[in-house]
Amino acid sequence: MNNSRFPISLHILTLLDDAKGAVVSSEYLAGSININPVLVRKEIINLRKHGFVDSKEGKGGGSFLAKSASEINLGEVYQAVKSNNILGQSKNEPNPKCPIGKQINQHLNTLYSDAENALIENLSTQTLADFALKFK
Repeated sequence: MNNSRFPISLHILTLLDDAKGAVVSSEYLAGSININPVLVRKEIINLRKHGFVDSKEGKGGGSFLAKSASEINLGEVYQAVKSNNILGQSKNEPNPKCPIGKQINQHLNTLYSDAENALIENLSTQTLADFALKFK
């Protein structure tokens, strides 16, 4: 199963969109998500690396969207934060003498890739602006 980076990042981006360009502290973001501000800052670093957010350092610093919410594609956000296969990965090496075991991993990889591509295709039809409208 995939980790929580996508929902955390989407939460951050939605809060930043709601701030309408104002600088938002990692402490405020963490309070809304109910996680440690250090985890928020790690995600912000990644989101900044991918051009979704920008940050202001120092006292009164924080983060803000680097581009409009209508330009932020959810498929791109997912790809920026994904770290493993959405359906998981087998940790054991099947028996190569078994007619199923010797082929299972290649067929699972294809199945997983197809499923993830469908997810990305669906997410790519939506922007942060579309998602943020759910909270108005």
